[in-house]
Amino acid sequence: MSTRSTLAYLRTETGSGLLPPIAALAAILWANTPWSDAYFGLVAAPVPIQVGPFAQTMGLGAWITTALMPVLFFVLGLELKHEVLRGELSNPRRLALPLLAAAGGIVLPAAIYVAANLGPGGAAHAWLAAAPTDIAFALAILALAGPRLPPTLRMFLLTIALIDGAATGLGVALLYPEGLRFPMLAAAAATLAVLAAMSRWRAAPYAVWAAGGLLLWAFTLKSGISTALAGLALAAVFPLDPKRAGGTGVLQETMDALHPYVAFVVLPLFVFLAAGFPLSGGADRDLVSPVSLGLTAALALGKPAGVFGAAALVIGLKWARRPTGARWIELLGASALCGVGFAMSLFAGAAAFPPGDVREDQMRAGVVVGSALAGALGLGLLGFSAARRAREAQG
Repeated sequence: MSTRSTLAYLRTETGSGLLPPIAALAAILWANTPWSDAYFGLVAAPVPIQVGPFAQTMGLGAWITTALMPVLFFVLGLELKHEVLRGELSNPRRLALPLLAAAGGIVLPAAIYVAANLGPGGAAHAWLAAAPTDIAFALAILALAGPRLPPTLRMFLLTIALIDGAATGLGVALLYPEGLRFPMLAAAAATLAVLAAMSRWRAAPYAVWAAGGLLLWAFTLKSGISTALAGLALAAVFPLDPKRAGGTGVLQETMDALHPYVAFVVLPLFVFLAAGFPLSGGADRDLVSPVSLGLTAALALGKPAGVFGAAALVIGLKWARRPTGARWIELLGASALCGVGFAMSLFAGAAAFPPGDVREDQMRAGVVVGSALAGALGLGLLGFSAARRAREAQG
């Protein structure tokens, strides 16, 4: 990613990063007022869509997850592809640190969550909700910590979040399928093969790619696999080079065009419709459970420890270097921000539970509390370091 595009990406993320938590707060407040039925009715409101032979009826919240979140995973896939092929991560030594740190940040939180959910009332299969990082929210907190922090720290956090996002989309598709229909899956594979062959046609109109992407999405939806995989798959075969000499590249143009819509519209809308849950209820709706406690511990403790521990090991073995200019306390603070799962964790958690399952509310509670604690820890560590840098600059 060029310096200019990286800065533009960070500006968009930090500018939109507070929208998801505001949307979540609004949803939780509405879900706990006398008008809560209106909120849950809005989420579940049936929306029928028919275009030619394609016909599908789902609730509004399900449509947002099914139709708009794949756009997020498409953009995440484009960002990661650009970084690996042309950007900072094209150097294997630079890729080693965030890649292995991301792996540590998936394995340890998952282990903590599963351990907490092995007994009665647990739901060990929902461990994927402890894996992702919410890019927008995490980068917004990093920006609040202070402008004196090194930009390499932002790149470290951004890269881990991109890897987490791609892994989450793939994981949801593989772990939580809904009645696989192999003819539709074969049709999706054939569509992807045609799009891969079309990637050699650099001058292909964007309308052709949009039509191909919609067809791939429709077949994926009908196959029973999460449509997040359609977004990732389309990004994998999307052309990188410009349509004509001197251009910025098809991938870069598409990424720049879609990213603001994802950051300012898709994520806040998804969070608003996914985060609401009642704070009180009968004994059968107790929010304190292995699911909520496991997710809180996994995000607030497991994620920071997993990312920082893996990063420290990689640096200690001299497989990679610490981000230029970053101090150990700042690396720990950035690792803590990786525990801000929020929108991405809500997405993964919602896929693990059927609608109406009380454990879905417990999942939401665990994600909100765990993300808040991880964000507070990261902000505290990074704010302390930023203040110390300011004192050193004055002295």
